[in-house]
Amino acid sequence: MSAIARLRAVVLDCPDPRALAEFYRALVGGEITYADDDWVNLRDGGKVILSFQRVSDYQAPDWPSAQDGQQFHIDVTVDDVDPAEQHVLGIGARRCVLQPGVEEGSNWRVYLDPVGHPFCLCWD
Repeated sequence: MSAIARLRAVVLDCPDPRALAEFYRALVGGEITYADDDWVNLRDGGKVILSFQRVSDYQAPDWPSAQDGQQFHIDVTVDDVDPAEQHVLGIGARRCVLQPGVEEGSNWRVYLDPVGHPFCLCWD
């Protein structure tokens, strides 16, 4: 099956695009390649852009609520989860109370970015 499109960007709604872009830049690196008051693009050298869009009445996802859910989440890979956890907490993330899969020995931990989007630190 041939694709009809190529992934261009993942866009996160937020109240302050520059602040959230700086959080993710501290998390995954990269460069801010475009910014205005309402939109910021972050590129880490790959083809896909992580973009941040201002929404004046932004409402964070309510995870693990089944009603609003997490809407989507980002997984990032780390070499050593414990120092990575300290780093993400230091730049403004919060560790989720609910950690699904911990009992089964999962290879991820769930966090919330500064405006409530879930993301996971994953390791091999």
